[in-house]
Amino acid sequence: MTTTAVPAESPIEPLPFRDTTLTLRIRVGDLLARLTREERIAMLHQYSPAVPRLGVAAFRTGTEALHGVGWLGAATVFPQAVGLGATWDEELVHEVATATGTELRAFHHHRAPAAGEGRISLQAWAPVVNLLRDPRWGRNEEGYAEDPLLTARLADTFCRGLAGDDPDHLRTAPVLKHFLAYNNEDERCLTSSGLRPRVLHEYDLAAFRTAIAAGSATGVMPAYNLVNGRPCHVSPLIEAELRRWARPTGHELFVCSDAEAPSNLVDPEEYFEDHARSHAAALKAGVDSFTDHADDPGTTIARITEALERGLLTEEDIDRAVGRQLSIRFRLGEFDPERDPYAGTGWSVVDSPAHRRLALRAATESVVLLRNERRLLPLAPAEGRRVAVLGPLADSLFEDWYSGTMPYRVTVAAGLGAALGARGGEVLRTEGVDRVALRAASTGGLLAVPAGDPTGPIGTTEADGKPGDEACFDLFDWGNGVLTLRSAASGRYVTLKDAGLGLAADQTQPNGWDVHETFRLEPQEDGTELLRNVHNGAYAVVDPATGLVTVSAAGPAAAERWTRTVVRDGATDALAAVRAADTAVVVLGNDPHINGRETQDRADLRLPPAQEALLRAVAAECPDTVLVLMSSYPYAVDWAQANLPAVLWTSHGGQETGRALAAVLLGDSDPAGRLPQTWYRGDEPLPERLDYDIIKAGWTYQYHRGAPLYPFGHGLSYTSFDYRALTAEPAGDQIACSVEVTNSGTRDGVETVQLYTRALDARYEAPSLRLADYRKLRLAPGERRRVEFTVPLSALAHWDVAEGRFTVDPGAYEILAARSAGAVELSVPFTVDGPEPGPRRVTGRSVRAADFDDHAGVTLVDAERTHGDAVSPLAGATGRLLFRSAELPDGPASFSAEVSRTEPGAAVLELRTGDPESGPLLARLSVPSTGGRYAWTTVSAELPAGPGGVHDLYLVLRGEQRLASFTLDRR
Repeated sequence: MTTTAVPAESPIEPLPFRDTTLTLRIRVGDLLARLTREERIAMLHQYSPAVPRLGVAAFRTGTEALHGVGWLGAATVFPQAVGLGATWDEELVHEVATATGTELRAFHHHRAPAAGEGRISLQAWAPVVNLLRDPRWGRNEEGYAEDPLLTARLADTFCRGLAGDDPDHLRTAPVLKHFLAYNNEDERCLTSSGLRPRVLHEYDLAAFRTAIAAGSATGVMPAYNLVNGRPCHVSPLIEAELRRWARPTGHELFVCSDAEAPSNLVDPEEYFEDHARSHAAALKAGVDSFTDHADDPGTTIARITEALERGLLTEEDIDRAVGRQLSIRFRLGEFDPERDPYAGTGWSVVDSPAHRRLALRAATESVVLLRNERRLLPLAPAEGRRVAVLGPLADSLFEDWYSGTMPYRVTVAAGLGAALGARGGEVLRTEGVDRVALRAASTGGLLAVPAGDPTGPIGTTEADGKPGDEACFDLFDWGNGVLTLRSAASGRYVTLKDAGLGLAADQTQPNGWDVHETFRLEPQEDGTELLRNVHNGAYAVVDPATGLVTVSAAGPAAAERWTRTVVRDGATDALAAVRAADTAVVVLGNDPHINGRETQDRADLRLPPAQEALLRAVAAECPDTVLVLMSSYPYAVDWAQANLPAVLWTSHGGQETGRALAAVLLGDSDPAGRLPQTWYRGDEPLPERLDYDIIKAGWTYQYHRGAPLYPFGHGLSYTSFDYRALTAEPAGDQIACSVEVTNSGTRDGVETVQLYTRALDARYEAPSLRLADYRKLRLAPGERRRVEFTVPLSALAHWDVAEGRFTVDPGAYEILAARSAGAVELSVPFTVDGPEPGPRRVTGRSVRAADFDDHAGVTLVDAERTHGDAVSPLAGATGRLLFRSAELPDGPASFSAEVSRTEPGAAVLELRTGDPESGPLLARLSVPSTGGRYAWTTVSAELPAGPGGVHDLYLVLRGEQRLASFTLDRR
């Protein structure tokens, strides 16, 4: 490609902020002091304008770099983040991040900036550390794992790779996304994730902490959703947790808003009355940069200026945020490029041979072998062996929303074909999809691309025309009635053109924020179908004068009726290929832009019915059928697990996917991937998707109560491994563990040794297992290795809601060595000594309602706009809160509660012991209407005689109310 050199800055007067002998703090302070108030306010927008008088360039926050440089053109594309998570390989993930950061540097130095934008940003909006709690999440592909320890460690190493290892300068500035508890797309700007304190501290916060406390992450992006009723962009946890963790590193986090999220605080969330107030609240909560109104900073400047003039902000608030931005810019070398070790990065690094090799290695290491009966795999590449490679993803590779543009694509059919061809074998390829023609009832003509211009406007042929390539389309059925049409003439997908609502087959794949390439064919009673575009919801019509087709009919009445003819039957083609082959490899999965992506959650875990039908038809013909799932998320492939000899999974693995899968299928590489999340069975109901309480709902391997289809950490090898002699010995505040692992098979292999802990007879709802450490080994046949782990005692800790801190209870524990969460090989007991925890103290102290041990029928809400949590019954439900083993007063006592109520009239709050319905009633309080959710009042009752002793204490909330805290006092 042709690159454009970026002009150097004009010579300027040396100023202290450019003096590299001064400390970073002094340099930032000097530049900050030289900026006018207006210049500082303007810097709060994503597109920070230049300050020519000081030689300060324009600056833009954020470049996508999730699994390669995104949105900027051809660059090395690595496996999706969930695929990188499947490698369980920190060294490899570090190398991928280093390559990504290096290529981003090349784009920064060698691509000319757009007008007013400044150079391509070196702030990398990656990695995503949201935990993969619900596999239906549309953005499942962006996270690493459902486990916080695995996620945190991979995120830390990815940040280190992006940032580089120079003590003074950053290669790029990594930003963790998205804070906090963000795992659903549907109505994401309005939904609230309920986080009880244990889930908050043990699960969701844990994924963010490692990279921030280590200083490898330089920033954080808040999420769109709310947590406990409060938008994440005004969360007190930004300062109370994130910046507290970062403080010892000597650098503060630079917090960037998500796109348009600042405006969402007023519309649609209606959390604040006006934008000046909401922007002030976000800035004071710790947001330093407003990604809002695209590249126009005017609206943000006006709102911040108004907030300042109304006294909602001070100039110190603004300076603090701007100072954080400037600190990042100094560390990126903007103000001392002569000392920046990354300034000389050349364009040749982009898609370099080394990065191509790394892409192949990453794609290969991420492949997971889920099932391998009869040792069907690896396939023996015998002379003349014929393999049928079929399915809708057999000869296609898809990018996702955050991908870069693949510089080349090696599909499964191409990769396996090349590998087999070199050994005297052959691949027979077919996608197994129908090729169809659509004839318009009104004109008798066929839907067709122009004969001389296959990417031009789509119209219809003359009446009764024959279906040549111009009038044939390959129909890909992605489930839920959604399909894509690929022109047989152009090889490109049919898309809706914004101008005039016409159609053209000119897209290499479905793409874009608004996907225009998805359609529905809606059957009618007369046997015809209506062609409807999913994006605009309108129906296709034929212009009788020109024959051109537009998708412009608002309803079925005005829509064209089409008759579908199958020109080539996909299943028939597939079976013909299978009959001519020795083995069938069926490649199924998803297109990352369809039926599950940002803004859209999946409806269920099923394969698209058309794909399931193809798989069953092929398997009936060929017992030696291998299923390859290429997907952004798990599928419930129960039938395949029960009936096929071999099943593999890979994420969308980037440009080298085909060569990687060929290496695994043929045994050139041992399958090294392990599942980073639980794959659930199809007949098992999943928890409600907005239930973020993993403890109560039973999410993830830690709390799931059923037998999964494939457990967390699962993945088979082509060899076998034996485990023996697991030990666990105390060593101060650590546990020294070791286990001996032997490759007991006949070929080289890769094993990921997983070390788990388990609390026995805990006084709290403990996880059935919790990952404490892991190690990836490569062993030759017969090789034996003793693997040593050092597990901090804190790995046994839980969040003690009574004390508001992490604690390790004394008692019995187990250390377990496992191949997965469902395949424990060895376990040893381990005892923690110490005094037994006493009963919960509730007398004479204020107890937060949110610090319950268990709950039913409640939701967590905000106590105030800026801080605090409260509990409220779900609509129409009776709320119950349990506080276990509470020590109660034995004489006269008083009970008081801090409550609010928005509805008129009164509700009831009860205090009981033993049982929430039949246990002794200690007090019943009337909760009056207070006129607002933040209008708190205290209600009280006298207890003539407290029950004394230790009891399970229940608070029962009947009717609409909010409970912030309660107090029991002796009288």
